[in-house]
Amino acid sequence: MKLPSNMANWRGIISLRFNQDQGCFTCCMENGLRIYNVEPLVEKAHYDAELVGSVVHGEMLFRTNLIAIVAGGTRPKFAENTVLVYDAISKKFVMELTFTSPVLAVRLRRDKMVVALINQIHVFSFPTPTQKLFTLETRQNHQGLCEVSPLTSCEKQLLIFPGHKIGSVQLVDLSSTEAGMSSAPVTINAHQGELACLAVNQQGTMVATASNKGTLIRVWDTTKRILLIELRRGSDAATLYCLNFSRDSEFLCCSSDKGTVHIFALKDPHLNRRSTFSKMGFLGNYVESQWALANFTLPPECACICAFGSRNSVIAICLDGTFHKYVFNADGNCNREAFDVFLDVCDDDDY
Repeated sequence: MKLPSNMANWRGIISLRFNQDQGCFTCCMENGLRIYNVEPLVEKAHYDAELVGSVVHGEMLFRTNLIAIVAGGTRPKFAENTVLVYDAISKKFVMELTFTSPVLAVRLRRDKMVVALINQIHVFSFPTPTQKLFTLETRQNHQGLCEVSPLTSCEKQLLIFPGHKIGSVQLVDLSSTEAGMSSAPVTINAHQGELACLAVNQQGTMVATASNKGTLIRVWDTTKRILLIELRRGSDAATLYCLNFSRDSEFLCCSSDKGTVHIFALKDPHLNRRSTFSKMGFLGNYVESQWALANFTLPPECACICAFGSRNSVIAICLDGTFHKYVFNADGNCNREAFDVFLDVCDDDDY
């Protein structure tokens, strides 16, 4: 999640992102890049501005020594249209890819690198040899929305990104790609408005989508391309920051600018709440959607990313440098188990 341009951050954080197994996260800052372990919360690596400059995107490759970064912010050391890969073992940059426009997102798998530009998605073999496999044209994708299923052994190996039609999402099979060739994208018409958030589960069998209205989340079967479940975040419009499946795909969580993290049940949807008016059919789809099984509000009401931890817990990492862990149960109860500050206030000299 990249910090919206209208939200100044006094800790210098530009963006946050979990790695592929949600066990670590990157913190991209005006004064460098930091990497943290989630449970327990521990700083694992610290790259200062002298080495990397200010960084807007950081993508780990699981827990390996390779990290992809994109420069930006107020003190960039590199061009914003360049992806650099840093090797933490050799302590040097080992790869540099330059594009014709600013890089808006980078996604890594053990065998692929995906780079999103304003209206293109580039797919490369990775890490060696690094060769461009193909390029896909997209509609204007200002957020750089794209996700990949992370496991090379998973049932489906998917790349998802906005389609040409407003509110649509395209699915590309990455298992059968060679240089200059790719399988034809499959389109799901997910929403009437522009897409705001995307997620794919670990197995590549489900995709979650939300529009810029932010009231509904839809979960789709990637094989049959049918709607599995419609989930209601709320009745008021909101900006969604993050969607994430649990590793076993039994739950889904989301965060928004309302300051609330919602948790939905997917495997046992009867656990989700229903409107008390659900039997009054004349009220339409509003009451037919399923509401969150559980939710919690973050005290600072600060923008955050969310993911599932151990033992029915949800982790929220906030742009104010705070860490929150809540535990939920099948009854919808949700209690805070941990709170911490992972980033102390930066000195003015650091900027």
